[in-house]
Amino acid sequence: MSLEPSKQVSELLLHWGNGDRKALEAILPLMYDELRRLARYHLRQQRPNHTLQTTALVHEAYLRLAQEEKLEVESRAHFLGIAAQLMRWILVDYERNRRAAKRGAGVTRLTLDDVAVPGSPGQDVDILALDEALDRLAKMDPKQSQIIELRYFGGLSIEDTSEFLGISPATVKRSWASARAWLLREMSRREARV
Repeated sequence: MSLEPSKQVSELLLHWGNGDRKALEAILPLMYDELRRLARYHLRQQRPNHTLQTTALVHEAYLRLAQEEKLEVESRAHFLGIAAQLMRWILVDYERNRRAAKRGAGVTRLTLDDVAVPGSPGQDVDILALDEALDRLAKMDPKQSQIIELRYFGGLSIEDTSEFLGISPATVKRSWASARAWLLREMSRREARV
């Protein structure tokens, strides 16, 4: 008797959290489509000529997950949140390495439509500056930083973000609005200094 996919994923996540390294291998095919969706979402936020492809981003995130000795993952949403965070770090590392190779020539921009104030035109944002701003936000309010990361970088819904963080959807909505406003101010200040 086989379990339905979501229960099977939950069961495998539990086994993986208990140190069963093979459970992660079994999770990948069950979550592959969602991980590819997440990777596509991340890559759409990048510069148009980005050389990292969806499959490579999924596989790099998988390799980083596989390196974790013990990781407690409570649910499918939690797993996707962790994968979203890993994908962000991979893309930031990729951009840093690309810039280092070019010796700092040019600044890569991406469109931050989801963070823009409703009704305002999309802004071009430097991914490294965005990463630095999120790090500053994390020092002030770690929950808001996580919400931006999960919603913007991870493409998670309000409900999935709520489940991942263990807070109500209403709290996610309020924090999302507040964090977006803070982030816009920070990015505007940085643009004014450049």
